[in-house]
Amino acid sequence: MTTRVEQVMGLPISLDLRDDEDGFAEVVDEVFAWFRDVDARFSPFKDDSEVSRYDRGELTAAELSDDLLEVLELCAYYEQLSGGAFRARLPGRGLDPCAVVKGWAVQRAADLLKAEGATTFCLNAGGDVVTAGEPEPGRPWRVGVRHPEQPLAVCAVLESRNGAIATSAAYERGSHILDGRSGTPATGLMSVTVVASDLVTADALATAAFAMGEEGITWAADRPGCEILIVDDSRRVHRTAGLALAS
Repeated sequence: MTTRVEQVMGLPISLDLRDDEDGFAEVVDEVFAWFRDVDARFSPFKDDSEVSRYDRGELTAAELSDDLLEVLELCAYYEQLSGGAFRARLPGRGLDPCAVVKGWAVQRAADLLKAEGATTFCLNAGGDVVTAGEPEPGRPWRVGVRHPEQPLAVCAVLESRNGAIATSAAYERGSHILDGRSGTPATGLMSVTVVASDLVTADALATAAFAMGEEGITWAADRPGCEILIVDDSRRVHRTAGLALAS
């Protein structure tokens, strides 16, 4: 069993690895080195990052790394899917792919763990989670969804075995999620949680649905292979029938 927590990419990232510790120390080091590398390369808040250099025109598209090209393609895909509500670049603002980068980076780390033989773990990046296996036979991982108004409370506890859970809300950073169609702060929803098979999908859909406001409820619920838990501004709770709530 291995547990590690580091502050990187602007948030706490924790790994709870339940496989036998022998043989996994090196890959755990690789996972957190990967997060530090992602932060250095893709942060729009670092002047020397690849994202910032590309945004200033110091790099051409042909000079970009395969990783950044993949991230930009994902941003374009979710922009199209959401009708422009999700955008990595808004008028008057620089390129900011963070809404895709976090989920993409954490999912890549989870895939690295699995490729090295890890079968049972929970990787948590500021509340966005990837799980594998069961910490105890017959018992899935239990993931709390923070209450949108009460910092020390949860509004639900979800079960997860091999999948991902992401939540978008305004409680940590204020109205930081903008509706790309208007460029103004998103309104209508307090919290959007999406459960999917991978964190790229869960994280991007949660952000896009939050940006869309009330229309994002039906839009997110209609995404194939996904389950949702959404609290709107009137404090109504919306969830799909297949959402796995812990008993």
